[in-house]
Amino acid sequence: MRHWLRFLIVCWMAIGSAFSFQASPLSAEASPDWVAKADLPAEARQTLALIKAGGPYPYTRDGIVFGNFEKRLPQRFRGYYREYTVKSPWRNDRGPRRIVAGEGGEFYYTDDHYRTFRRIRE
Repeated sequence: MRHWLRFLIVCWMAIGSAFSFQASPLSAEASPDWVAKADLPAEARQTLALIKAGGPYPYTRDGIVFGNFEKRLPQRFRGYYREYTVKSPWRNDRGPRRIVAGEGGEFYYTDDHYRTFRRIRE
């Protein structure tokens, strides 16, 4: 019985190394596309300037913790990300556009309410 178990373990290890089941660093966390700051809508550039200036923000929910429950951004501790509304002129509510700021100084833009993100390149 022990020989069979040892045989199975050796086979499993050989198959694992042959197919390289080890996860690459990028597969462990989200890797969003990039967008140049100049290519953002004017409202997003205005929101980005407000974030860098520390406000004042036009929406009361601006600056709240973004939970990253969708796991579209790299996983960090709770409170690492904050979200800010990007005005959508065609909407009467906050609309779907946001900038999410990370404590490390990175910024992400979404125009579809967190389904996709693009990291802002300045």
